[in-house]
Amino acid sequence: MPMPYIASESSLLSPSAVLVHLRLGAGMRVADLGCGGHGQFTLHAARLVGPRGLVYAVDILKSTLAELAKKARLEGCSNVKPIWSNLEVVGATAIPAGSLDAALLVNVLFQSRDRASLLQEAGRLLRTGSQLLVVDWQLGASPLGPPQEQRLTPAQVKANAQAAGFQLSEEFSAGRYHYGLVFTK
Repeated sequence: MPMPYIASESSLLSPSAVLVHLRLGAGMRVADLGCGGHGQFTLHAARLVGPRGLVYAVDILKSTLAELAKKARLEGCSNVKPIWSNLEVVGATAIPAGSLDAALLVNVLFQSRDRASLLQEAGRLLRTGSQLLVVDWQLGASPLGPPQEQRLTPAQVKANAQAAGFQLSEEFSAGRYHYGLVFTK
C-alpha cells in the first residue's frame, strides 16, 4: 500500500550515514527487504558491494520493483536483482537460504501485519554471523510518517528480533525521526 510520506523520505534518511553501521564491502550479498520504489538504500548498497557483489531488491509490489530496476539501469548498478515476494511468508523469497551477508528492513516493520514471520524470513536468508539492519520511525510528533499507533518502539523491535533468533549488536539514531538497530544472526 503506497504511503503518502514516502516521497519525502529520501530527505529524512541518509543511506550513507545508516549503511556505515553494516560495514558493507566488495563482493558481499545483501537484500533490501521491502525496498520500495525509490531505491535509495538498494542503490547505495549496490555501490558499496561493487560489481562482484549483489543486492537483492525485494518488495511485494511489482510496479515498485519495475521502477527500481529502471533506476538501477540508469545509474549503472548492474548488481541489483529485483525479487517479488511476500516477506511475511517464510520460505517464499527466491533467495538461497543462508546466502546473505546482510539484510535491511528500512521503514518496513511498522507496516507488517506479521512481524514474527517477516523476521523469520530475514533470518532464513542470512548466514550465521551476518547482520540485519532495522530502521523505523520513532514515537512522537513528526510532520511525516505513519500514525503513532502503527509505530514500534525500539524495545518492541528488539523483542521481536530476539524471538526470531537475533542478538542486538548496535543501536543508533538514524536521523531526526528514525532509530536504527543492528542485529547479528
